[in-house]
Amino acid sequence: MTEQLGNRRAFLTAGSLMGATAALAASSVVATPGSALAQDAGGSLKAIRDRGELRIGVAPGEPWFYKDQRSGEWYGLGWGLGVAVAKELGVKPVPVETTWGNAVAALQAGQFDVMFTMDATPQRALAVDFPVQPMFWYAQGVLLADGVSVTSWEEMNKPEFRIGVVLGTSPDRDITVRLPKATIERFPSADETGAAFIAGRMDGISLFHPALVMLQSRLKRGKVILPQPLRESPSSAAVPNVADKSWRDWLGVCLAYFYATGQTQKIFEDYLAFRGIDPAATPAIMRERWKS
Repeated sequence: MTEQLGNRRAFLTAGSLMGATAALAASSVVATPGSALAQDAGGSLKAIRDRGELRIGVAPGEPWFYKDQRSGEWYGLGWGLGVAVAKELGVKPVPVETTWGNAVAALQAGQFDVMFTMDATPQRALAVDFPVQPMFWYAQGVLLADGVSVTSWEEMNKPEFRIGVVLGTSPDRDITVRLPKATIERFPSADETGAAFIAGRMDGISLFHPALVMLQSRLKRGKVILPQPLRESPSSAAVPNVADKSWRDWLGVCLAYFYATGQTQKIFEDYLAFRGIDPAATPAIMRERWKS
């Protein structure tokens, strides 16, 4: 990525991933109930603790996962949360490299125990499982060109406002409906959108805000805002869909605790600082901190 958390169905229908937006859409692999439950023996909380390892699916895509090519070490919000969860369990965090497109199938095959920062969608929920509790929240934002000053979607809804989106993503679909009068330019990737932005072809770019922050860092220009009214969405962590729900349920409790105590936000801010980005100038991933 408004969404309500009153019941499990409402949560599972909320959201699509930003950042690696287009790539993540490819991971909606669907399985039959039999194959989804095939890895039952290795998908329980007891199995993870007995093994002494938490196998974490990792795939390049900032700010979720980032691999330092010199050291081979992983960083990012997804990895940082994985390390924190493993510490609570008293086990070792082990990265298992995958791709966003293959992550669901890899979970079904029992290759790892969890993939953080994967949004719960109806299609994915047919193949893998998700805790009821959200991991964090993000909002659809806009990277404004220098000199452009708007605060609401309505201010952008005019022909002279040029806005760029990545073709086929959730922001593309939302902008098409939200800004029918604006001039919308669509590009195959965030990098191509950014290149057009640098060339002065647009007044703004719309993506989910953590991805915009990383794009702004690369472009070294513009300002990220969360236009009113907010368009918000929760992110989650995918786990194998097995009959024993002890791992899924415990993980949900853990993620809710990390979020409520600010640990998830701190992990995000630590990564931003690691990448040379000022956390104070970046919208939070706690929706309670967003201005209403």
